[in-house]
Amino acid sequence: MKKLTVYHYPQCGTCRKAIQWLRGRGHELELVHIVDRPPEREQLEEFSRKSGLEPAKMFNTSGQVYRELGLKDRVKTMSPEEAIGLLASNGKLVKRPIVTDGDKVTVGFNEKQFESTWG
Repeated sequence: MKKLTVYHYPQCGTCRKAIQWLRGRGHELELVHIVDRPPEREQLEEFSRKSGLEPAKMFNTSGQVYRELGLKDRVKTMSPEEAIGLLASNGKLVKRPIVTDGDKVTVGFNEKQFESTWG
């Protein structure tokens, strides 16, 4: 079983659930604090490509920073490059957790998706 890298925020309940789920299935995890060490542009582009999510779908839409910046309507009209740049600028803007083994990527925690990808 490959070691998984998990970009997470320790205070995030969804991240804690995902980590517990992965550990419960025997995965070895490398935890990366998404605010202290946010993914860089190139990583985010790769995560978008490998997860099948367009960059606009990778925003943490329930986050305080997202609301403060008034991104709800702006994200819809952004180019993918603009979205990636904004995501790379602040880890709190990124939907989490991001889990990767280097080949596959999941963004957010959905138990069915986790089961089919990491189960």
